Amino acid sequence: MTRKANPLSSIKVNGPIAAHLARSVIEETLRSAILDGRLPCGIALRQQDLADLFGVSRMPVREALRQLEAQSLLNVVAHKGAVVAPLVQGDAVETYALRILLESEALRLSVPLLEAADLEQAALYIDQLETEQDYTEIGRLNRLFHMSLYSKAPNRRLLKLVEDGLNEEERFLRFNLEAMGLGKLSQEDHRAMWRAAEARDVEGSVRLLVNHLNRGVEVITRYLNSPEARNRKTS
Repeated sequence: MTRKANPLSSIKVNGPIAAHLARSVIEETLRSAILDGRLPCGIALRQQDLADLFGVSRMPVREALRQLEAQSLLNVVAHKGAVVAPLVQGDAVETYALRILLESEALRLSVPLLEAADLEQAALYIDQLETEQDYTEIGRLNRLFHMSLYSKAPNRRLLKLVEDGLNEEERFLRFNLEAMGLGKLSQEDHRAMWRAAEARDVEGSVRLLVNHLNRGVEVITRYLNSPEARNRKTS
């Protein structure tokens, strides 16, 4: 009988962790493993197993898991504990409707306060996205581009909610982008949004963002309803 591989075996811990850094190290390590797929959707993360892995008590593990739950990367399930959250699925329309509300407000607040360095960084992300072939990196760069335009919004709680939504999208794109065939359209949208932000056209940039996200939900919904997506779920 073949033993099922322990997903935690993919996580490497380099030496003892200082007590004051334990929560942040555990959080970032698990976050990276969830985003890159080493900890797949549906996997239960037991506090004692993680405490043993990191060589710490359960308290910083519990705090790290709470943070990851707040980022929508984990769900707490009865009798299973913390479980790696699913990717964007049948509720894509609702997910993007909420993203449109949150990101529109973040962009509206941020654009008047963007500095030249912020715009320069956003343009760099677009250029990198134009030539990047690795789907994991595309998902990361997409998130960073959007956050660079929202970064000056003074409402930190709003930005936290926005980044949680982008984290969710990043995970989905990493594992489905190639099958969806997205690419140039996204960059055209990004460049148009960048130009509007540079011109301090607040409402124009928001309008372009809404159109961009609406196109995204159309493509994702069509893909999720396709035979190919259903086959990927059951394979």
